[in-house]
Amino acid sequence: MRHHLAKIDAVLIQAVIAGALSFAHLHDLAEAAGQGGWKAWAYPISVDLLLVAAWRRLRSGHSAASGWCWFLTALAASLGANIATAGLLDLSDVPDWLRILVAGWPAIAFLGGTLLAHQPKAAQPIAESEPEPDPEPDVQPSSAAVPAALLDHARKVATAHQDRTGQPIDGATLRARLGVPQPLADRITAQLT
Repeated sequence: MRHHLAKIDAVLIQAVIAGALSFAHLHDLAEAAGQGGWKAWAYPISVDLLLVAAWRRLRSGHSAASGWCWFLTALAASLGANIATAGLLDLSDVPDWLRILVAGWPAIAFLGGTLLAHQPKAAQPIAESEPEPDPEPDVQPSSAAVPAALLDHARKVATAHQDRTGQPIDGATLRARLGVPQPLADRITAQLT
């Protein structure tokens, strides 16, 4: 138990240090780009919140493409500030393009945060241990007729199978090719012969 707590403490300490450094770099860059006072302090919060929101979206399994897009956008902003303040950029003479990026960040972050917060969530995946429900239960008696269009399509599938393999199609293969429940596949097979 103590080893586990020590591991958590070390990870937490590392996260706090990394977060504080990144926060300071974002603040310094925003301030150098002309965003003084409270605005310079708001930039790191905005970047970090967008990172967290995107990460939560990724962890939830919903809208992975959107989650990755906004996560990488916020990560690029954070990493860019960390690198820029490492002496590669003269903070007393920030280029205009960087001033434009910093000034435009609130709109980008607002858009990303809004999209992440308001995208509809996809249906929860069914657990592997649960049997998948049949979307359209087959309640027709086994002697019921198969719709003509489906039977015509099944004939084409069966003919193509026979031409390709030289053997008549079996019920399991027909079911797989048509994507129908087993009782319906059995009825189709019976009507094809």
